[in-house]
Amino acid sequence: MQKEVVVSGIRPTGFLHLGNYFGALRNYVRMQDDYQCYFFVANWHSLTTHPDTRELQKSVLRVLAENMACGLDPEKVALYVQSDVPEIAELYLYFNMLAYKGELEKTVTFKDKVRQQPDNVNAGLLTYPVLQAADIIIQRAVKVPVGKDQEQHLEMARNFAERFNYRYGDILPLPYAFNYGEDLIRIMGLDGNGKMSKSENQMATLYLADEDDVIRKKIMKAKTDQGPATVHSDMPDFIQNLFTLLGLVSQADVVDHFKTQFNNSSAGNCVIRYGDLKKQLAEDMVQFISPIREKAAALQADEKKLKDLMAMGADKARTRAKETLYLVRQAIGLNY
Repeated sequence: MQKEVVVSGIRPTGFLHLGNYFGALRNYVRMQDDYQCYFFVANWHSLTTHPDTRELQKSVLRVLAENMACGLDPEKVALYVQSDVPEIAELYLYFNMLAYKGELEKTVTFKDKVRQQPDNVNAGLLTYPVLQAADIIIQRAVKVPVGKDQEQHLEMARNFAERFNYRYGDILPLPYAFNYGEDLIRIMGLDGNGKMSKSENQMATLYLADEDDVIRKKIMKAKTDQGPATVHSDMPDFIQNLFTLLGLVSQADVVDHFKTQFNNSSAGNCVIRYGDLKKQLAEDMVQFISPIREKAAALQADEKKLKDLMAMGADKARTRAKETLYLVRQAIGLNY
């Protein structure tokens, strides 16, 4: 039985962090046995906001290594770099003929980027959703694991595929958002402000490449308060975030111990000691992150092997991409 096709990509614009792992990579590892998976490093996409490419190659190799260190098996999935699949660029060209300036200017991410970088509003930034659609549809994917912030782009990818099918014939499947039906885990920054980030707010983010002492230092500086005012108080978001992290990397009895302390605390009788909680969390987090960091470092140290695995992924991705382009060219009438 043919497995359904899944596609997802990540930009090499910073270091992968704990939010990337629990929000995406952990599910990717689960998907690789049940689906035909295409996971890629979106280096073309990074050029829209990061024109300085001096660190790009190093970042691409690191992200590939970190993906494998988290459990992605290059024998089971196509793990590749976007620019190694030139068929994506050709499909991007065709989809640009189906995309309209007005709809592209209305996308939330475009408007956000214009505010953030008013001096670098390039055409690639405007057509970012078109390239993203090409990334997905070149593999004729039907399922795309995305967060809420990317749902508008996925809807646009469906629109472009529908327009193509209406104009040239029904050959492209429509992609839909996908997860395992569980609530997506949202991990806040340790300072309580927003999500962890690949490139910003670094002291509030736990990176998969962080050394043990750095992990301990960041967690011990995490935002806390004076403790609950009454027993069974609601947790503030930043305290709930510490318990979320504890639940991800610690034993259940450890989590229950600190929850009981929190629930029994009140003004004048603060049973919970956040310092003890953070010490426990720091040690458990070190035990979780250090094997990933060490495996990723070993992969990056053998650059030839890493590039061979990258080439193998590109070959897998191009095989299906070429099939798609043949169908597309034939439908348009470009198969001279």
